[in-house]
Formats: sequence, structure tokens, C-alpha cells
Amino acid sequence: MEPREFLEILHVAERLKDTTRHCTSSHGKPESVAEHSWRTALMAFLLRGEFPELDMDKVTAMCLIHDLGECFTGDIPAFVKTAADRETEDSLLARWVASLPEELSRSMAALYAEMDAQQTGEAKLYKALDKLEAVIQHNESPLSTWTENEYELNRRYAFDAVAFSEWLTALRREILADTIEKIGREGV
Repeated sequence: MEPREFLEILHVAERLKDTTRHCTSSHGKPESVAEHSWRTALMAFLLRGEFPELDMDKVTAMCLIHDLGECFTGDIPAFVKTAADRETEDSLLARWVASLPEELSRSMAALYAEMDAQQTGEAKLYKALDKLEAVIQHNESPLSTWTENEYELNRRYAFDAVAFSEWLTALRREILADTIEKIGREGV
């Protein structure tokens, strides 16, 4: 890869720093997609010992790249994203990935295909962490920033994604306990 190609890739990815998500930080600042991706990757790094049978470098890579399509479309919350929105994002991302240097393009395309298929332990873990990070962040954000549907969403979201792992299921139960405690403490 040439240095200019490398810089151009970083310039595209930098857009995620300014692409806000539906959620806010604990102090009410709109969260960026880059912040979400970073913490999802951090979660993968921290869980290396819990999943020794998995290629955690691959999981971390999946976490880092999973929302790059939002460089082109912005973030659309999962509960309002349509099939057409997903198709547009996937198409724009695929076009960009295909334009990258050949080895990188091939590697990223393979990761995205594995992530989409959701057949490997690595893909399942990345997807679970992506969803769990969103629920954790909601628990950390002020209740005043939640929309009405998020009270129920934070209680039930991601249980299906963690079902393959006892450890992740236990984590999701802890997150649910935090949700219930938060709602009770901050009042609704």
C-alpha cells in the first residue's frame, strides 16, 4: 500500500469521528460512531481470556470496521433502519472496499462476508459485543436522552445475540440489572 492510499483510507474513516449516533455519553454529549467502534474493540480486547478458542485479533478487527459503511450514510438507529437503508449502506461500503489496494480489499471483504454470515464464533462474538456496547452506553447516558421505545429496548435488546455464550448471557443479565436500577433511580 502506498502512503497516499493509506492516508486516503484514514480520511474516509475519520468521518466516523463526526458521525453521531443516537446515544449520548454519560455527560450527555452525542456519541460518535468512532467512539462506539473503539469501545466495542476494547471489549473484544478485554475478553481475550474468556474466549481463548477464538481468534480475538479477528474479532477486534471486526469491531473496528463494522460501522465503516456509516462513513457514507450516517448512523441510522437499528430500530428505525430499513432494508433499503441497509442495502444502500452495504452497496456504498462494498464499492469503497473494492476500491482499496487489492490485499486490503480482499481481507476486508472476507471479514465483512464472515460478519454477515454470522456462522463463526468470531462473527457471533463481534455482533454480540456491538449490541451489548449500545445497551451499556444507554445505561451510561442520562435517562432524559432516551426515547420512549428505549425503555423496553434496553430491557430486551441483544439477549438473542448472546445466547451462544454463558458468559455473555450472564453479562447481559448484569446489564439488565443496571437498566432496571437506572430506571428506578432516575424515575419513570
